[in-house]
Amino acid sequence: MDPLSDVLSLLKPQSYLSGGFDIGGEWSARFGQHDGIKCYAVISGQCWLAVEGIPEAVLLQTGDCFLLPHGRPFRLASDLALPPIDPLPMLKAAKKEGVIARINGGGGCCIMGGHFTFSGHHSSILLGMLPPILHLQKEADKDAMRWSLQRMRQELFEQQPGASLVAEHLAHMLLLQALRRHLAEGSGDRTGWLFALADKQISAAITAMHASPGQRWTLHQLGEQAGMSRSIFAMKFKKMVGTSPMEYLTRWRMLLAGERMTSSSDPLSAIALSLGYESESAFSTAFKRVMGTSPRQYLRNNRKTKTPSEEHNANAASQ
Repeated sequence: MDPLSDVLSLLKPQSYLSGGFDIGGEWSARFGQHDGIKCYAVISGQCWLAVEGIPEAVLLQTGDCFLLPHGRPFRLASDLALPPIDPLPMLKAAKKEGVIARINGGGGCCIMGGHFTFSGHHSSILLGMLPPILHLQKEADKDAMRWSLQRMRQELFEQQPGASLVAEHLAHMLLLQALRRHLAEGSGDRTGWLFALADKQISAAITAMHASPGQRWTLHQLGEQAGMSRSIFAMKFKKMVGTSPMEYLTRWRMLLAGERMTSSSDPLSAIALSLGYESESAFSTAFKRVMGTSPRQYLRNNRKTKTPSEEHNANAASQ
């Protein structure tokens, strides 16, 4: 897999609400604080988006997509001066029936998408890099997402067998396409692994690290992957990613280790060896430095969220 797919797989995004609403007349709706990321698109009509803590409201028009990754309360409205309603009861009721919610008769503004939570840990490695509002409105962005949006609308309105599942998968596609478009926009002042993927040279090195995290990489080898000298590669990587190549590699290894410790029965020694550490003690030292806790304490801290089978695996791994 590629690095973005790797990270999303590690975070395990789950759509617990994929769908939307079709609202008519003059309206205003308030949504409370949320976990994870909300990713929606305006299928028809237009409305205003106001996010708490952001001074300027955003006008959303047909085809626009927006992501809200920081969990702040927000409002959607035809007129922000109107008193808002709480639309969640109607949305949840519509979800149970497998249909899109129609409010005030519908026909004014139609918004669809998904609310994603992350069952994996360390969601900040993705969400922390995104702005409070990610607004995609360029024609190229709309073209890239048009098929998914049209198909989602068709599935939710026509209610063919399996429509809810198809809509959920389409919501995941919408999230990925929005992240891709945000990445493609490019900007010289953005720092982090996500934005570094837009650079072919640095992306090649990151991809190599993700493909073989257990390899004993050197700066020279990673520079070769990027087609650059050791010193120039190290300088460019630090500038674009915000950390050194070896620091990035160690952090990725520890994130993988944390996932394996809580989802498999592999002993720490085997996990350490698979990630390039010849001794369990060296691995434990690196893990504590990156994750802020020892491997065994990490296991104990995360036991409460496990299923019985996962609990059994975690116990076996800590023995």
